[in-house]
Amino acid sequence: MPLTEPHDDNLPQEEQVVAVPAAGDGATDEPTPDPGPVDPGQPEPEPILPEPVRQRIVSLTAAVLPGLPADEVPVPLRRVAKFAPNRRARLGAPAIAAQLTADPLFRQRVTARVLADAGDLGTAVVEGTAPAAADPVEVAALAYLARPRGWRELIDASGAAVRAEADTAVVAELVRQAEQRATRAEHDRAVARVEADKLRDELARVREELGQLREEARQLARTLRESQARERRANELLATERGRATRAAADADAELRRVRARLAEAEAAAGAARSSAKEARSVDDARLWLLLETIGQAAVGLRRELALDPVDKLPADFVADSFTDSPTATGAAARAQDTDDPARLDQLLALPRAHLVVDGYNVTKRGFGEMSLEQQRKRLVSGLGGIAAQTGDEVTVVFDGAERVHGLPPTPRGVRVLFSRKGETADELIRRLVRAEPPGRPVVVVSSDREVADGVRRHGAYPLGADSLVRRLSRS
Repeated sequence: MPLTEPHDDNLPQEEQVVAVPAAGDGATDEPTPDPGPVDPGQPEPEPILPEPVRQRIVSLTAAVLPGLPADEVPVPLRRVAKFAPNRRARLGAPAIAAQLTADPLFRQRVTARVLADAGDLGTAVVEGTAPAAADPVEVAALAYLARPRGWRELIDASGAAVRAEADTAVVAELVRQAEQRATRAEHDRAVARVEADKLRDELARVREELGQLREEARQLARTLRESQARERRANELLATERGRATRAAADADAELRRVRARLAEAEAAAGAARSSAKEARSVDDARLWLLLETIGQAAVGLRRELALDPVDKLPADFVADSFTDSPTATGAAARAQDTDDPARLDQLLALPRAHLVVDGYNVTKRGFGEMSLEQQRKRLVSGLGGIAAQTGDEVTVVFDGAERVHGLPPTPRGVRVLFSRKGETADELIRRLVRAEPPGRPVVVVSSDREVADGVRRHGAYPLGADSLVRRLSRS
């Protein structure tokens, strides 16, 4: 498609693309001025683009940027052209806007490809018209790049449409809030009606209880009168009993004096008993402390008598003894999820006292299958030796070996090499190794075999894909 304007290094200012970066790009909303001298007779500067139009212009340019020949891409944008599509417009927006402003020829090349991709809409924009149903933002972006007759009016119309959409959204939000308030008011009225019904029922119940209380008050008044009559009779009896109480009080005073004398004697005896008990408790405390000290010393002696030497074999070594006479070594790995991310493998290898179990040929055939089996084994075992040296983890590599391989080179320190027996596969041997580990120890199994991954996961191990170890070895 021919360009809408010829290339000319002396294009007037109205034909230069003005970069209007977003507020987050650290630039102002004013158009970039022409660096040349300002002629009073020049046309007015370009309008400030609405933010959606500016973003659409950058997106269209970023989309066609990789399709331009390398010599047609400005030097500042050649690195941006290599970005991923979702990062190109976001990270390269300032550079793209600057080149659209500074390089009219580049803008014309971009415009040609954008109009070609736009099809009928691009043709309509070049002719100075746009379908009524077209997106005003898209029309404004195409008009800004193509610069047909009346392109400023198209951009102004886009800004008005964007503002109208924003106003419509605000009105819709206000309507929604009003509907919500009406709904809440209706709900509150319904709740108030229910509460009113409850209060009426409560009032009826209270009135009924009030009648019952009045009846009870009448009964209590009758009972009170009867009680007062009984009280008068009791007072008469009390006067008679007071005389008897006076005589009893005299007798009680005499008895009290005798009791006080006996109490003084009892208190003296109790003081002597407390003193004796305190001395006895001190003796008991001393005996208890001596008993605990004796028990502690006995425990120390028993610990010394039953002290066990540090173990020199791990659970996997007992499984290995039944399959091979290869030397053992300690190392660790960490549980992992079924993923090919080497970073996840590094996280798991950082767990304490982990055990890394590797499905040998499953890894070598995915990583360096072009080598012979002997070279594959040497390369894998050598790489695992580096991992064991770096992490200090227990590493076990298992190969299918119905026919025992002789003449193997010495294994690196920290790596255990096992071959399965005749009639048994490496997968079965790997599951035996996992089952031999105590519960709670982190065990990582590297294999892309789905059956192996599912089997070891049921026994508490973390399966990882073979690619994670291949990428980890290539990085070492």
